Amino acid sequence: MIDSKPVYRLLNDAVKKYPENIAIDFFGNEISYVDLKSLVNRAAKGLRNIGVKKGVRVGILLPNCPQYIISYYAILRAGGVVVQLSPLLSEKELLHQINDSGAEILITTNLRICYEKIASITNGSSVNKVVVSKFSEYLPTLKSIGFQLLRRSSVMPMIKDGRQMHWSKLLVQDDDDEFEAEVINPEKDVAVLQYTGGTTGLPKAAMLTHANVYANTIQCVHWCYELEKGKERMLAVLPFFHVFAMTVVMNLSIEIGATIILHPKFVLLDVLKDIVKKRPTLMPGVPTMFNAINMHPKLSRFDLTSLKLCVSGGAPLLQDIKEKFEKKTGCVLIEGYGLTEAAPVVCFNPISGKQKDGSIGLPMPQTTVTIEDPSNPGTNLPIGEVGELCVKGPQVMKGYWNNSSETENVLNNGKLRTGDMAKIDKDGYLYIVDRLKEMIITGGFNVYPRNVEEAIQSHKSVKECAVVGVGDKHKGQLVKAYIVFEPGQEISKDVLKNFLKDKLSKYEIPQEIEIIEELPKTMIGKISKKDLIKKDS
Repeated sequence: MIDSKPVYRLLNDAVKKYPENIAIDFFGNEISYVDLKSLVNRAAKGLRNIGVKKGVRVGILLPNCPQYIISYYAILRAGGVVVQLSPLLSEKELLHQINDSGAEILITTNLRICYEKIASITNGSSVNKVVVSKFSEYLPTLKSIGFQLLRRSSVMPMIKDGRQMHWSKLLVQDDDDEFEAEVINPEKDVAVLQYTGGTTGLPKAAMLTHANVYANTIQCVHWCYELEKGKERMLAVLPFFHVFAMTVVMNLSIEIGATIILHPKFVLLDVLKDIVKKRPTLMPGVPTMFNAINMHPKLSRFDLTSLKLCVSGGAPLLQDIKEKFEKKTGCVLIEGYGLTEAAPVVCFNPISGKQKDGSIGLPMPQTTVTIEDPSNPGTNLPIGEVGELCVKGPQVMKGYWNNSSETENVLNNGKLRTGDMAKIDKDGYLYIVDRLKEMIITGGFNVYPRNVEEAIQSHKSVKECAVVGVGDKHKGQLVKAYIVFEPGQEISKDVLKNFLKDKLSKYEIPQEIEIIEELPKTMIGKISKKDLIKKDS
């Protein structure tokens, strides 16, 4: 059984086991586990001094940096609830999430991408205190000076409105190891409010309890049983404000005493150089990241042999991308599956066991999955039939924040209806066919975009593609494909359709094809079908 513990126990336990291990590498500035714990204690005291107690919501609006990790654990240690906020959101989206969550305190940075939105957000919002850190605060001395001199346009001066507080003032100066963390009921107390992607309507906040987040971290550690605790190096290119990175990058690293090599964002050349220089062993990412590495014209010049395990999530991993990456790097790339409401990991492919093409693998420990008839919830379907994937396990959320009706729609006695169409084979391996909401119905036929995308992507001239349904008064919907070709390899639409004839049913072949230079991406690099659908509406 997986114990039910407060999330901050992950750091407590790591400090006991690996006190002198390097916890964070931020552009060469290294912070040990014992020093990280000290910074967390000081920040937790400071938060308590400005009113954080059990249940108080605190927003984190930061890219990947040491301040993020310190803030996250300090908020939880002080008894607060972490509200995950993306720097890439618009002012309107941020204001909605801040007011919806009731966040009273906001922790951010002087980077323009974050701080420029602060003035309009704090006026008329639930926020009464803003803690501002200089992004350069934890950079090595020379890089900090260089950043402040050369990147002046990317930062902003602190607003003086009585609500602003500098990060250095938050950190209480005395380091008291006896600081008492808030007493937590892991099963009931919410650790994180994580907003869903909001494919339809406004995003909803999943209430992830301490037990949910802690359990999913331990589930991931059990699954990755071959990892060497205290010896791994994690390349953190996924943003921590996304639930995938929160669990599989940050919390998993802390649990196993790994060094987290921080990257504020995914920049391909910087990532390749850091793999060569800092020799990370682990790198979770999204398919577009692994595809970008595959496509680098001078990839053979970079020694990527330190990588032993890469995990892909957030979007379907096409078999072509997986095979190319493993061949070029010698690293194992496994696909997992999860969703915000499950903290997020539900399934992983085995690391050294049997992997099956197109499968998201097997359920995590203590996780039960069923395939149910979407029109008749509770009715299980036979092996091989496509239905809605339902999940039950310790990682499944408590519900949606302030949204009981939506909670009732997706949760029944702890069982989560994912909205994903899937099937299971005789060996228990799961396959996502598509999102229930993304399924296209054209002339009475069900078309699953992923199946069409796999077929299109198999053409050597195609770099990326996305398939969506567009309205049609005769057929209800038409299948439309957006395609990005490899440089200098564009082919005609008729040639592509002819290529698909023996790979897809007639009704699955896209009736419309639009060739574009670049597909829109979400904050973590997933292809944004929502933006493509808006483009056509």
